[in-house]
Amino acid sequence: MANKAWGGVFDQATDRRVERFTESVSFDRRLYAHDIRGSIAHAQMLCRVGLLDQGECQQIEQALCEIQREIEEDRLQFSIELEDIHMHIERALIDRIGDVGRKLHTGRSRNDQVATDMRLWVRDAIDEVDLALAELQAAFVGRCDA
Repeated sequence: MANKAWGGVFDQATDRRVERFTESVSFDRRLYAHDIRGSIAHAQMLCRVGLLDQGECQQIEQALCEIQREIEEDRLQFSIELEDIHMHIERALIDRIGDVGRKLHTGRSRNDQVATDMRLWVRDAIDEVDLALAELQAAFVGRCDA
């Protein structure tokens, strides 16, 4: 319960059935690269406006890149207690670099983060569909020429 963003509010652990019902990491983990890309951009913005120094920004970026590699290599452990991919990445970041990692949420709500991740994912998905359609068109043209 201590790992939950709101864990200090309640004096009893969350029922496992509620955790299973409210978790989303089983399907939103596919957003990990978009979440990390958005977080790196946000850290760079925080640095530009003076809310992070250059060293803190580099720490955050390096840790996020390490976390991305761990996810891609299937080495990051996922659990329903942390609910979603955003909490998993945040927890991994704070575990690595401590309070500097907490600064990443300055000026950004969880809703902002999720909306950005979804927009980035949709843009990438559209690019994939566009490429597949171009390949399909080329195949049709190839069949017509044959």
